[in-house]
Amino acid sequence: MPPNRSALRYPGGLSYHNRNALRIAMTPMTPASPHQPRADAARNREALLAAATRVFASSETEPSMRSIARAAGVGVATLYRHFPTREALVDAVYQDQVKRLTAGANELLGAHPPPRALRLWMDLFQDWLATKHGMLDTLVALVESGEIAHAATRAQLLAAIDSILEAGAVTGDIRPDADAGDIAAGLIGIFAVAGATAHRAQAARLFDLLMDGLRPRPAGCS
Repeated sequence: MPPNRSALRYPGGLSYHNRNALRIAMTPMTPASPHQPRADAARNREALLAAATRVFASSETEPSMRSIARAAGVGVATLYRHFPTREALVDAVYQDQVKRLTAGANELLGAHPPPRALRLWMDLFQDWLATKHGMLDTLVALVESGEIAHAATRAQLLAAIDSILEAGAVTGDIRPDADAGDIAAGLIGIFAVAGATAHRAQAARLFDLLMDGLRPRPAGCS
């Protein structure tokens, strides 16, 4: 005979979620797929990364872990379960954004001509830099400690730019002598003077000017 659940008394210290866990454990049910917990954990992690990215991008100083959890709509314990330290969260957000930037180059090339793909990629790069506002101190510490390989990140980003430049050279839409390192240096210069959110429109105009300089030169021009 099933236990009388209405007669159960839960210790006062148990959380709402723990009570639910006890109740579920006492209820006969079909075993869940072994892949379900892993899939749920992955979705939760992605949701936390997305929320952390938004909070970091909108903060001028490093936000608290509690404020990030609040933005994600979860308790701080859930955040710490996925990212035990602030450093772990910053590293995960940083690596996620690098991955999105590198993958974004290929995705944009598959959907747009090379010049348009490069211009849109510049917007992605701007968004990536914006996420650093609220995690700069921790990020610098991670780079200085060697936990984040800055050289490796730079190589990945230059390779992403290079893939678009090469495609543009083949189609004749981008100067064949354009260099990924020069593009990166130009972008960093733009963000040095127009990196704030309030200057986003100015940054867009400067991106357009940079793109104008990448157009193939007319025949006979040196």
